[in-house]
Amino acid sequence: MDAKHSSSPDRSDSPAARLLAWYDRHARDLPWRSRPGETPDPYRVWLSEVMLQQTTVAAVAPRFTAWTERWPDVASLAAAPDEDIMAAWAGLGYYARARNLVKAARAVVAEHEGRFPSTEAALRELPGLGAYTAAAVAAIAFGERAVVVDANVERVVARLFAIQAPLPAARPAIRQATDRITPDARSGDFAQAMMDLGSSICTVRKPQCLLCPLALDCRARAEGIAETLPAKAPKKKRPYRHGTVFWIEREGRVWLVRRPDKGMLGGMRALPTGPWADDRPGLAGAPGRGPWTMLNETVVHGFTHFELELALARSEGGLDDSAVGEWWPIADLGTAGLPTLFARAADHLKRA
Repeated sequence: MDAKHSSSPDRSDSPAARLLAWYDRHARDLPWRSRPGETPDPYRVWLSEVMLQQTTVAAVAPRFTAWTERWPDVASLAAAPDEDIMAAWAGLGYYARARNLVKAARAVVAEHEGRFPSTEAALRELPGLGAYTAAAVAAIAFGERAVVVDANVERVVARLFAIQAPLPAARPAIRQATDRITPDARSGDFAQAMMDLGSSICTVRKPQCLLCPLALDCRARAEGIAETLPAKAPKKKRPYRHGTVFWIEREGRVWLVRRPDKGMLGGMRALPTGPWADDRPGLAGAPGRGPWTMLNETVVHGFTHFELELALARSEGGLDDSAVGEWWPIADLGTAGLPTLFARAADHLKRA
């Protein structure tokens, strides 16, 4: 399809119309979606969009259900203690999202009388709501026409218009093309339809073009290059860093600390660690006098910008007088809300 001469998005033969007709038959049943005839709940739409960033639908669905049973609306979330929210978020990763979630919930309650703003521009003013999240909430929850582009939409549109520039340089062109085909009516359904299409049919590998409602419009399919798009610039090798995680055990309890609010895994309960550095730090930063036993295994975890290898050290010795933290029952360690990295380290250490 020629991007310069695409048909009006509201015409019955337009790509948007064909996609919406497909969506009406094949929309996924997801716990945060309203069913036909229901009014979308902005809180559930917003929460799901934040949870789904960098996380799969399969991982989010049960966590979303548990979360909304505990905090069913924005007021209950705004009133919850920070430590409870951070613990409930454990395992979903990208913990700055949880910190911004709390800030945004409290802003909605304090500044908007507990009601989410209904426009994309006003939603952008809330903490942590970037361009994508604000557009998604505006379109899905409030029916405002907004251009919603996530990774699935990027893939669909790059193929539909055969946009061959590599990501991330291609993003402005992809957004402009998405804008051309976004309809004035049902833009929220259109956004969700694009997401569903990318998730189920226009997949990264082996797209099922014969089942695609946009197959006749797709330039990449016509040119036989669908599976090569969107192109991506070569990834830079992530640097490797090292640290040591410390396990101090006493009478069936282990010493936990709360990480600083700013920085990696901020505000989360965790096992104590020393510095994360280019070279192995050994026992630097140990929270107790030892003696320490080093395990013959490590835990490796990938962050966005670096890989971290943690050595594992155990002790039943004393703590430093300046240590700040809490003793946590080892048998109930699963309730502490440890981030995945520390939960994996604890699994090794408590068996040692």
